[in-house]
Amino acid sequence: MDKKPDSVSDDTNEKYSVSLAKIIKEMQLKLLCCFNGAENVNITTPDLNRPGLEIAGYTEDFTHDRIQLMGNSEMMYLGSLDSTSRREKLAKLFGMGFPCLIIARSLTPYPEMLELGEQYGIPVLSAEIATTSLYSELNRYLCVQLAPRATIHAGLVEVYGEGVLIRGKSGVGKSETMLELIKRGHRLVADDLVEIRRVSHKTLVGSAPDIIRHLIEIRGVGFVDVKRLYGVGAVKLTENIQLVIELEKWVEGKEYERVGLEDTFTEILGIKVPSVTIPVMPGRNLAVIVEAATMNNRQKMMGYNAAQELNKRVFENGGAPEGGSSFSPYY
Repeated sequence: MDKKPDSVSDDTNEKYSVSLAKIIKEMQLKLLCCFNGAENVNITTPDLNRPGLEIAGYTEDFTHDRIQLMGNSEMMYLGSLDSTSRREKLAKLFGMGFPCLIIARSLTPYPEMLELGEQYGIPVLSAEIATTSLYSELNRYLCVQLAPRATIHAGLVEVYGEGVLIRGKSGVGKSETMLELIKRGHRLVADDLVEIRRVSHKTLVGSAPDIIRHLIEIRGVGFVDVKRLYGVGAVKLTENIQLVIELEKWVEGKEYERVGLEDTFTEILGIKVPSVTIPVMPGRNLAVIVEAATMNNRQKMMGYNAAQELNKRVFENGGAPEGGSSFSPYY
């Protein structure tokens, strides 16, 4: 049975955007016309469109907010037309309106494209890389920039290559646990505040706000710069979130998970992430427990569940293990 203890949602309802000028810089594009337009263009969707059908005459499902991308196929088709027909078809495309047109493979644009770009105020750009590669890279970049997001009070650390989000009330020991993990060779992503983005239907990426990046606050000591103290190998800018660990102070008499048959999840931005709750009390080495929980979660993702294996052994033996009944949840 799955449990969902709580959830984190994007409660801002904000529509995110990225400027075309920033895209030009990041993707190393060359602006061919409408030079003053790029600063005023904002992209609001990661979806792209190759307008072959629209050029051929089918415009019923045209989406006006998408970047238009042309490669060999579209340019060769346009090249097969005479100047009058080409201008007519391109005028119909530009007349519908869209943020910009990018021509891949550094293909030479037709004069009609540049003229219509200036006429309608639509920037025309050029990219050196192949059309498919450009499509993939630009879509991936836009998915990150325009992703739904939330900022939560937590810490994020990379443990054995897995992104572990450590949550808990103030003073429970989150930062101290992460500092011990860093000393054991793992890497800090964020402390105290974590910016989380849903970059796909199943992937969450966490990072630190710029102002506190690489810093950890330790009560009684103050802020510690992990990058300068432990080196660049002790920090990381971003990490996918694959496990949530909830730290809470030990409550006498409370039932805590001892077997692990029931999977627990925390929902973040609509994505369920495996989670475990670790009670905190004097004498417990939380860093070692976090390491064990991370490796156990990886084993589960690879198809092995130690609790299920134990359950199987118990039933194969026909009852409780010889010498006692420690595994009372089974009986």
